[in-house]
Amino acid sequence: MALEDAKTQVDHAFTRDDPKGLSFENAFGGAPSFMRRKYTKDLTGVDIAVTGVPFDQAVTNRPGCRLGPRAIREASTLQPFDPPYGWGFDPLSDFTVIDFGDVPFDYAKVSAVPQAVTDHTAHFVKHGVKPLTLGGDHSISLPILKALAAKHGPLSLIHFDAHSDTWPDDDMDRIDHGTMFYKAVKLGLIDPATSVQIGIRTTNPDTLGLHQIDARAVHERGPAQVAQDIKAITQGRKTYLTFDIDCLDPAFAPGTGTPVWGGLSSGQAAIILRDIAGVEVVGADVVEVAPPYDPSGATAIAGAHVAMELLCLMTYTMR
Repeated sequence: MALEDAKTQVDHAFTRDDPKGLSFENAFGGAPSFMRRKYTKDLTGVDIAVTGVPFDQAVTNRPGCRLGPRAIREASTLQPFDPPYGWGFDPLSDFTVIDFGDVPFDYAKVSAVPQAVTDHTAHFVKHGVKPLTLGGDHSISLPILKALAAKHGPLSLIHFDAHSDTWPDDDMDRIDHGTMFYKAVKLGLIDPATSVQIGIRTTNPDTLGLHQIDARAVHERGPAQVAQDIKAITQGRKTYLTFDIDCLDPAFAPGTGTPVWGGLSSGQAAIILRDIAGVEVVGADVVEVAPPYDPSGATAIAGAHVAMELLCLMTYTMR
């Protein structure tokens, strides 16, 4: 890049005129919006809004994923120099993707946070914008699903995780990152018959009718076959995809609150995500990235790559 061009490549998060296109800022400088997208509250003509929910007060073990959205954004600055590998198109150039910033909430009024997340997501839905959410703990998926299901009806769920997160909890006011999909089923937000959980390796006998492809099955069948199984289960229905970073083995993502050995490799996850292209994903999240437990930053890097794959999936059916 010529020096005169370099002088104009400063803080695309604020100065970008055209929201579309790759970014050639220094990865180590500038404001770290997600993929160097423009920070804006203007949803006019927007296809995808990236937003963060820096909330971790529903965790059962180690806190710290409130810092996940910031870390994922910073890690994402390594990527927007080239189109994403293996997809055959560039969502950053073909679609209008913005960084909407984080959900505003009072950290001392925990009970009010879920409704704030639902209202925040409903704002995107109202404007016909698909939300890509950076967590935060996994409890945030429930209020997001409420806003999306209000428009689309019950959704299929593709859920990557070490845990089923369907432990019984009939107190709908409790905020817990291990019970939100139990509640999502009971509230009719997702359709269990066309939903699937991938990477599970903790015991919860009641699946509530959701299909499961546990971690061992991924290792034995291979990721390409698992992707085909996922597409068969979801049956072409509108789908919400949630990716808990602890789906990955701690060797690939140690920075999370409830790590479990025997998980997916980052390579397996990448193949599955790319091979389910064609599923109509109306919203997605990546959650549970807890930077304090990974000084290398590898977990945030994994989270940023997952988020980019989710962006590709969300726009693949919009081409």
